[in-house]
Amino acid sequence: MAKKEKVVRKLTKTGRGSMYVVLPKEHIRDLGWRERQKLAIQRVKGGLLIKDARSKK
Repeated sequence: MAKKEKVVRKLTKTGRGSMYVVLPKEHIRDLGWRERQKLAIQRVKGGLLIKDARSKK
């Protein structure tokens, strides 16, 4: 999948008030991520940065 392609997703509320976003499986596959993998989420100007928790970058 092209890096510049814009994909729009909705925030969905869980029963207890948390929210989640479903990521396109093509992106997950391209990154080599797996189910239950730990991810680091960092707040950045204008959004969120999600990356592998083990990544040193």
